[in-house]
Amino acid sequence: MGDGRLLEKARPVTQFGTPEVAALLADMRDTMAHLNGAGLAAPQIGVALRVVIFGVRANPRYPQAAEVPDTVLINPILEPLAADQDEDWEGCLSVPGMRGLVPRFRHLRYSGSDQHGLRFERIVEGFHARVVQHECDHLDGILYPMRIRDMRKFGFNESLFPGEDLPPED
Repeated sequence: MGDGRLLEKARPVTQFGTPEVAALLADMRDTMAHLNGAGLAAPQIGVALRVVIFGVRANPRYPQAAEVPDTVLINPILEPLAADQDEDWEGCLSVPGMRGLVPRFRHLRYSGSDQHGLRFERIVEGFHARVVQHECDHLDGILYPMRIRDMRKFGFNESLFPGEDLPPED
């Protein structure tokens, strides 16, 4: 947080299946795997392109979370399917050592392209919907603290959750 690149809107990807896209995705996957993250957006590693990856399977950071398929989502479009939202705790590599209670739409449709430029669409809910929204916010220069409604529910992990051994952030 504080790096101006995280507040910029990322550019659309115009060419798919290139060595540059493959290298970016490899870097993103390595970074996400190293940190046991649920997802990562290209701007988080300094690349201003509309690319996110996400996926959760038996992740020690999210032991109760429903599985989320490994996904490459390029040039995403998100469409909430209802106005109802849930608030839940989020953390982020871009805001280290902190957590906040963030509202997110419960149900949404997302669409975009995979790394080869093939279009796809999914309808999702719950944790899957939360992960997609969090990562796609990075593409528009939005960090999760900007979405917090009650700043009393934002702070350092050790203050909010004393004595708890929290895993690292997304």
